[in-house]
Amino acid sequence: MTNKKLFLRAAKVIPSGVNSPVRAFKSVGGTPVFVKKAAGPYLWDADGKRYLDFCASWGPMIFGHAPKGLVRTLAREAAGGTSFGAATEREVLMAEAVRRFFPSMQKIRMTSSGTEAVMSAVRLARGFTGRDKIVKIDGGYHGHVDSLLVKAGSGGATFGIPDSAGIPKELAKLTLTVPFNDVPALETIFKKQGTSIAAFILEPIPANMGVVLPARGYLEAARRITKKHGSLLIFDEVITGFRVHAGGAQKKFGVTPDLTCLGKIMGGGLPAAAFGGRREVMDCLAPAGPVYQAGTLSGNPLAMAAGLWMMSEMKKTALRASLEKKSARFLNDLQSLINESNYPLRLNVQGSMFTLFFTASPVLDYAGAKTSDTKAYARYFHACLKRGLYLAPSQFEANFISTAHSEAHLKTALGIFRAALSETFGKS
Repeated sequence: MTNKKLFLRAAKVIPSGVNSPVRAFKSVGGTPVFVKKAAGPYLWDADGKRYLDFCASWGPMIFGHAPKGLVRTLAREAAGGTSFGAATEREVLMAEAVRRFFPSMQKIRMTSSGTEAVMSAVRLARGFTGRDKIVKIDGGYHGHVDSLLVKAGSGGATFGIPDSAGIPKELAKLTLTVPFNDVPALETIFKKQGTSIAAFILEPIPANMGVVLPARGYLEAARRITKKHGSLLIFDEVITGFRVHAGGAQKKFGVTPDLTCLGKIMGGGLPAAAFGGRREVMDCLAPAGPVYQAGTLSGNPLAMAAGLWMMSEMKKTALRASLEKKSARFLNDLQSLINESNYPLRLNVQGSMFTLFFTASPVLDYAGAKTSDTKAYARYFHACLKRGLYLAPSQFEANFISTAHSEAHLKTALGIFRAALSETFGKS
């Protein structure tokens, strides 16, 4: 069955034909790709076309698709059962493994998605502090949590809908927003409302408005301000965790949050996530504490087995070093292409993740990201797609390089970028 036929069929039984909005290609137009299989750096769609994949399931496939070690692990573990709804040794081993990478997570609670992890961390912050308000950055996306779908990025940014219907105004009023990288704005909001703020939550390197780097001293200021006012600092490292550094952005920048949310890479592509932090905060969770949080499939045995395999691969520093080096070479070459061609583009990079913004202005925050020409991005996306390169189908997302991308793959990708940009801007 073709992509087009599958999409028409899906639209009859699934809202908009997709189970997550950005998959619908609404912002770039055209028929969404229905993936049939994946291996290494490649995807194959229902039409039988092969793509070099830079979306990487939105980040977690740092070792490429279907790595043999992971597939063998899952096959072995599945023979012993796929779900128990009871405690397992794997959960303990996984929590211990995560803590070795993230020492700030003194205690850890598993969940099945990044949204669940964030939702739980926010509830915990409110329960621990006895305060109701949350501060987030403009364009910061933390999953489809009611209280955080205010001036959100990702799908919200893509469709120009910063707030979702179905969220009570009373709840939205408890969420305060500030521009990213703006220390004075953060100081002002805490000076005015600090006694009612439970936490400041942010991606230390935002990736859901596209990749945006923190200004020098910004994360340190966030730590200082929250501590001064008795609020918690929550790092949403669902994307940056294990990706920008084995110990996340907090290790890279040397800033320790009170709570951390993890996901994506953690489960090797299976539904696995976690939140954790200071012992005294985490001990407020039920059943020992008053803050209720639960999940029947949390710590699923297959997801934990996949996660343990991922943790073992994460220890291979040579593998990570190789990924960083080839990513740097490729992205430097892409930047040179942009410079030589004088295209109105901004390439934001952090290690093996990047976003090509279709704007001539520096992108330092959400306002900068929103200056992007989304129609030009749509032309570029389809120019890449028809040449066999699959990118995130939205201007406001990150793209990712994996260890499965060889130098030859990246050389091919650079050639596709060159041709696609030339087509996008009408140059020969």
